[in-house]
Amino acid sequence: MSEKSETKARNSIAEWAVTILILLFGTSSLAQPFVIPTSSMEDTLLVGDHLIVDKLAYAPAGSISKYLLPYEEPKHGDVIVFRYPGDISQTYVKRLIGAPGDRLKMVNRVVYRNGVRLNEPYTYQKFAYDAERDNFPSGLHTNVREALALQLQREMLENNVVNGEVVVPPGHYFAMGDNRDNSEDSRYWGFVPRENIIGRPVLVYWSYRASTEDLLGNTPGSMFTHFIDVGEHFFTRTRWKRTCMLVRGFPDDKLPDHPLTPNYGSPDP
Repeated sequence: MSEKSETKARNSIAEWAVTILILLFGTSSLAQPFVIPTSSMEDTLLVGDHLIVDKLAYAPAGSISKYLLPYEEPKHGDVIVFRYPGDISQTYVKRLIGAPGDRLKMVNRVVYRNGVRLNEPYTYQKFAYDAERDNFPSGLHTNVREALALQLQREMLENNVVNGEVVVPPGHYFAMGDNRDNSEDSRYWGFVPRENIIGRPVLVYWSYRASTEDLLGNTPGSMFTHFIDVGEHFFTRTRWKRTCMLVRGFPDDKLPDHPLTPNYGSPDP
């Protein structure tokens, strides 16, 4: 067995071991349940997916625990859970696209990192091409919800754009939803500070078809309605095939080689 195969095997064993430990002994300090309320990560994560989030994945390693648990820094392709910079009381889940020092741009829906076109088979695009949304950085997007988010976006565009590319500053990351047509992500509110990252999802323990409104509980009686709905339709609306599904990132070692000269093609029809 090659060294690379051995490393992948060890990582897979460690991944399952951590998942089992979390399920058996998980507490608020080890793991956190999380439900996907919006479609921003389709088709990787669906509305109604209930996740277990590993809060130890990116935690600082102790003198002994570093030999027992696979601590690591967030890396390209990881699905991460973090406190939303525009309102840290909210928790978001996105994919990590840029790490400190990376140069990023998006042209005709295609992301380029450090001059290399990314292979992103996980992306989901439903709507027609929109130049303002599907090119980045292209100017200030004013259709964000919070004033602070708009301010963070403005600061990013004013202070971190060099030669038409966003440069990720030290201690920060750039995150995007897999559903690029319907995702409020770093394009709209800037970077994710390292300290905001909570962990990464490791397991879908239950998936239930429900509306965003019921899952968020923003309307009067919606949570009660959702509770009744689950009682009546648990077996028919549960996505049984997604039960106990592992959530994995898409690491760079799966990316094919690309020429360093970007190919800025025509927009999708």
